[in-house]
Amino acid sequence: MGNLTIRNLDDDVIKALKTQAKTNQRSLEAEIRYVLTQRADRRSRLADFRERIRQIADMTSGAVQTDSVELLREDRNR
Repeated sequence: MGNLTIRNLDDDVIKALKTQAKTNQRSLEAEIRYVLTQRADRRSRLADFRERIRQIADMTSGAVQTDSVELLREDRNR
């Protein structure tokens, strides 16, 4: 595992992270590790999600799409 040094971090950010760490019953270091890991995982999951959206769009590219606003209006008028 690697090490990371962060310099010139705003005092308010440090204070917020300490508060968050205390709330989550973690050390500051563990909290920062958790936040960074979650952020990195989120980017990966978002990329996977976008790829799945593209695949679904490709599967339905020939289908006629109806605007949901029109469908809602039709339903309300019934």
